[in-house]
Amino acid sequence: MATRSKRSISRRVPGLERHEVTTQIVSTSPQAPSDLIYETAALTPGQVAAAVALARSAQREWGSNAFARANALRESANALRAKSAEAAALIVREVGKPIIEARGEIARAIAILDYYAQAALDPIGEVIPPSVPGVLLSTRQAHGVAGLITPWNFPIAIPIWKAAPALAMGNAVVIKPSEYAIGCARFLEELLATTLPANIFTVVSGLAETGQALIANSDVVSFTGSVGVGGKVVAAAAGRGIPVQAEMGGQNPAIVLPDADLQLASTHLAQAAMGFAGQKCTATRRIIVVGDIARLNEVSEALVAAVESLSPADPSQEGVVVGPLINSGAREKFVAAAQQATAAGGKLLTGGKVLERDGWFVTPALFTGLEADHKLMTEETFAPFTGVIGVRDVATAIEVGNSIRFGLTASVHGRDLEALLRVARELQTGMVKINTPTAGVDFHAPFGGTKDSSYGQREQGKDALRFYSITRTITIGAGTRMFE
Repeated sequence: MATRSKRSISRRVPGLERHEVTTQIVSTSPQAPSDLIYETAALTPGQVAAAVALARSAQREWGSNAFARANALRESANALRAKSAEAAALIVREVGKPIIEARGEIARAIAILDYYAQAALDPIGEVIPPSVPGVLLSTRQAHGVAGLITPWNFPIAIPIWKAAPALAMGNAVVIKPSEYAIGCARFLEELLATTLPANIFTVVSGLAETGQALIANSDVVSFTGSVGVGGKVVAAAAGRGIPVQAEMGGQNPAIVLPDADLQLASTHLAQAAMGFAGQKCTATRRIIVVGDIARLNEVSEALVAAVESLSPADPSQEGVVVGPLINSGAREKFVAAAQQATAAGGKLLTGGKVLERDGWFVTPALFTGLEADHKLMTEETFAPFTGVIGVRDVATAIEVGNSIRFGLTASVHGRDLEALLRVARELQTGMVKINTPTAGVDFHAPFGGTKDSSYGQREQGKDALRFYSITRTITIGAGTRMFE
């Protein structure tokens, strides 16, 4: 279904036809690069400003009626539910996500919309004891227009988990999606056009210039993507004095304690590291094994078997866990990382090869033998690329886990509950999983990391409602007239 989007853009941004736009955004399937998913023009900064202006005008009425917002979000959940199979198939086709994960992503997006439909009617303030006769209130209201910059790896769920709380609090939303997932973004825009008022949910296509224009015109900004870009987003938003949150990279550790169940742990670790070809910020990147060399070898052998059971294949097929990388550039970076690992004295336990077939397929790479401070162990390779490190004791495992600039999530695996809780308490990450994979989060719980992984207030749950609103204090005086 190759389509062009000029018609859908001009519906939202009048005057597009009067501009000569030279940059084209082209999205193709990573498992079949000749398959054109979507092609559209990048918007100019002026066109982005026009889209935000339309959203700001529409927001005034939208922000005034919580019951209408709740109903519209509930209808949006039902609309996505009705088209869940179509949406999942598009995710598979456009970003190469395995069908089982694509279905899960759509189910999560539906649940998020249902959750925030109800949250739109949550209390938005409190009564505070006043210092003088009268009433003292605090209340929350929308910022105005939320500018959202979203990645390609969760092309439906992340736009929804940002947009839904923003909409529930009464904001209008303008989204700049990744150019690699513009088809999914347009699908979502067209779907929500049937349930939301005009100009309340708008997609603007483009590259860095489009994102910069969105930040320059919005009232609150949320970003998910790389650390390098995220730092620029934070600086630009802070320069304007508007609220900003940025969810960025992760080089997530998994600590395997001496008493861990190897079969269970290796299954969890392999799936967390290599599922969806490792293209998640929450993927396991470092596996830290506590024990002697015999224990390291035992865990490594179990990991190799678990990883090799995840054969890369067409992501539309049932049972496939590892699909292709998103594009040729990602595959080149993966190959370069595997070569660097061996050149630095590391050993590839399995994988690290390009598969000679249509699409950007590789074999998941598991390696060992690199020092904990090597660049490949401290900086994210956004691919199925994971290192194993052996340490003698738990204290060293915690030190290694905390030794880098990222702190998104971590996992710890074992049977001794006291030891598991102690390790979890010492890990300097925003999220910790015990006997469960690093990848995968609950949509109604706070999401975010520490250090360079995150900036600003947490996403998801009630925290998101607070981020997308401003607190106002209202004092109502009782007056001075005496009772008669």
